Amino acid sequence: MSDDEPTTRGTEAARWQRVLLKLSGEAFAGPLEHGIHGPTVRAIAEDIVAAARQFNVDIAVVVGAGNIWRGIHGAGEGMDRAQADYMGMLATVMNALALQDTLEQLGQPTRVQSAIEMHQIAEPYIRRRATRHLEKGRVVIFGAGTGNPFFTTDTTAALRAVEIEAGAVLKGTHGGVDGIYSDDPRINAEAVKLEHISYMRVLNEGLKVMDSTAITLCMDNDLPIVVFDLMGDNNLQSLLRGESVGTLVDDKE
Repeated sequence: MSDDEPTTRGTEAARWQRVLLKLSGEAFAGPLEHGIHGPTVRAIAEDIVAAARQFNVDIAVVVGAGNIWRGIHGAGEGMDRAQADYMGMLATVMNALALQDTLEQLGQPTRVQSAIEMHQIAEPYIRRRATRHLEKGRVVIFGAGTGNPFFTTDTTAALRAVEIEAGAVLKGTHGGVDGIYSDDPRINAEAVKLEHISYMRVLNEGLKVMDSTAITLCMDNDLPIVVFDLMGDNNLQSLLRGESVGTLVDDKE
């Protein structure tokens, strides 16, 4: 696509001027155990497009690859861990391309930037180019993780969010869990939802929000995280409007 394609940006003020949306690969599988479920990807894309057209906000995305491949699982089967992680990075690019295609079918200009160079299908990751795309109203999808093995896509999300000076990381869940709980609500019916929690409590209690490297990076850079139900009706728009949705993680008790 041309660098001059028209973009449609909303006018309503958003809670954060720029956000990074972290999507798990498993979310792309929808009702399937593995692979990419087209209707689910379309529903996610429709939420992103609706938010982009309603709010004056820059939206970047990091996508996982758990629906296709997890490096740690490959390592568990005897494969070299670094090699298995590189395979996972390539799988994230597949998901990124699927999301890009769906967004552009909906009329939303989009760029995929990959930390592993593959010029035929994606731009190389260049921070200044990414921010320029965002300023022009394009959704930027970051693929291939950090380009290094042993780092999760959670850490990629935190790193890219810091690099592009995002106001928050929005981590969308997909299993019907609408935030962070004191215990797994799918197992413990007495688990209590936490509307607000500090980085240190997440780390000290080992809560399954993001990996510890990602949490620490966000904490060190005063970057809030919101964990919310990606599949809930209009949750992304509600978050950008400033409503209390999901669980906020920051440095306040």
